[in-house]
Amino acid sequence: MLTSDFDYELPPSSIAQEPAPRGESRLLVLDREGPERHARVRDLPRLLRPGDLLVLNDTRVIPARLYGRRAGAGGGAMELLLLEKTGEREWDALVKPGRRARPGTVVELDAGLAAEVVAKDPDGRHRLRFSEPVEPHLDRL
Repeated sequence: MLTSDFDYELPPSSIAQEPAPRGESRLLVLDREGPERHARVRDLPRLLRPGDLLVLNDTRVIPARLYGRRAGAGGGAMELLLLEKTGEREWDALVKPGRRARPGTVVELDAGLAAEVVAKDPDGRHRLRFSEPVEPHLDRL
C-alpha cells in the first residue's frame, strides 16, 4: 500500500469555512431496525431512547498541509501533511515527493519557518523537526 493511495481531490467548496449553525450539524443514525440514515443535531430529542449510545467526535481539524521548497540550489517544491505532534517542535508527517525527503533534508516554509527531516519510517511517514513551534504559524501558512 502506498500513501498516494489516499490522495484525492477535495474541491475548496466542500471545505467548511465556518461551523454549521447550532442544531444544523449532520448526524449519521444507525438503527438496528432499519437502514442507516442522516439527521441533524436538532433531531436528537426525537431520536434518542433509553439505553441508546451517542458517540461524539470532538476532534478539530488543523490546517496541517504546508507547502515549501527544499533548501539549497535547485530546491524543488515540497508538500508536508502534518499527522501527529511527537515533541515540542517535532511532528510525524507525510512528505511529497517522499523520495526527495531523506534525513537531513531541510524544507523552507513561509514566515522564516523551516522543517528538517530527521527520520523516515518504512510506512512512508517522516519525522520532522521545525525551527520553532509550528502551531502559531498554521493559520498563516
